[in-house]
Amino acid sequence: MKGFSMGSLALSRPLLVGALLSAGAALGLSDDARAEADSDPIRVGILHSLSGTMAISESTLKDEMLMLIEEQNEHGGLLGRKLEPVVVDPASDWPLFAEQARDLLSGDDRVDVIFGNWTSASRKAVLPVVEELNGLLFYPVQYEGEESSENIFYTGAAPNQQAIPAVEYLREQGVKRWALVGTDYVYPRTTNKILEAWLKDQGVSDDDIMVNYTPFGHSDWQSIVSSIASFGSQGKKTAVISTINGDANVPFYRELANQGISASDIPVMAFSVGEQELTGIDTAPLVGHMAAWNYFMSVDSDANFDFIDSWLAYKDDDSAVTNDPMEAHYIGFNMWLEAVKKAGTPDVDAVKDAIVGVTVPNLSGGGSAMMPNHHITKPVMIGEIQNDGQFSVVWQTPSNIAGDAWSDYLPDSRNLISDWRAPLHCGRLNVSSMTCEDGEPVVSQ
Repeated sequence: MKGFSMGSLALSRPLLVGALLSAGAALGLSDDARAEADSDPIRVGILHSLSGTMAISESTLKDEMLMLIEEQNEHGGLLGRKLEPVVVDPASDWPLFAEQARDLLSGDDRVDVIFGNWTSASRKAVLPVVEELNGLLFYPVQYEGEESSENIFYTGAAPNQQAIPAVEYLREQGVKRWALVGTDYVYPRTTNKILEAWLKDQGVSDDDIMVNYTPFGHSDWQSIVSSIASFGSQGKKTAVISTINGDANVPFYRELANQGISASDIPVMAFSVGEQELTGIDTAPLVGHMAAWNYFMSVDSDANFDFIDSWLAYKDDDSAVTNDPMEAHYIGFNMWLEAVKKAGTPDVDAVKDAIVGVTVPNLSGGGSAMMPNHHITKPVMIGEIQNDGQFSVVWQTPSNIAGDAWSDYLPDSRNLISDWRAPLHCGRLNVSSMTCEDGEPVVSQ
């Protein structure tokens, strides 16, 4: 894993308050006008699907953001200003994500930051928009890596914080054959490309790797699950690595149960199934199947218990659950708050400079730090599904892992890192040639 020094984290573009005030005067802004601007609410965009195939996962994150904003306002807001949520529904439609991100960043209710997206397809659609309009996006879901943007903060897991540790864990449990089953879009395909490369580096043959992709919302799993059963009947211990997203998970797990495939036969290790997704499934036949995340609702910590209490009270529902992307939004929101306080302004460039090195509590009892590559540090956990729809943590890393923007296991990226601090300020820094993506040297050798 590529590392970063957390030593000197000097800000690359210091905020020149005096210059900004002078600029305001030059523009003819009166003291009253500037005071009014300083008292305006700080607007927070919430860009999550409230309808369509991803609503099963994303609508909860919208509710969580509203809770966090409400709690912050009860404590005086931010910089003496109220936070105002601006909620939209991109409806599980990737081009609509881009359109609504543009509206959030340039419309009448122009926001200072966006918290949103789930799928990588939606994030890829939004990325050029936030870069063009110089917005901030906090992205809370595990993803495939192979990306780094100055305008995006990746608070979910990179592959080295979820996929690779999960497969290592299964290999230690004796798994020899691998069914890589996912939804047909960029996250599963790139993650599985990384996993195939890693498995082959470990000596796994092509014959022991099965790959299958299905569309979003896929519901007829009979033949695919039958193929998995056949693949697992060759005398070698077999596991499914699932990157199935959204509501397709419900019929997938139902079909496993219909065909009598238990965790003792062919265990499933899921990367996109958490407590929220399990609320729609009869979990009794799924006991022992697994998921890899950086947080589970069952984590034993005071911070987690306090968060759960707040969530249950906000939802007025004792059966409400928490999950990993919720923790990622919790971390990202608090990092953004601290960066705004540190910068003294919600100005995008000032926040980008201030946030690197910011450390806030996570829900497992430790802390998470924002790294120079705009990824964070977090522990990795493996959980087994229980009868009650919760996960029992059966393994976790002894300390936090720093997220890699670029995989060590793909030829095109193994020499790349990302560092958005000056003087490097580069998302694709080749550490062999010390050149950025434009080919020009960025530091002397």
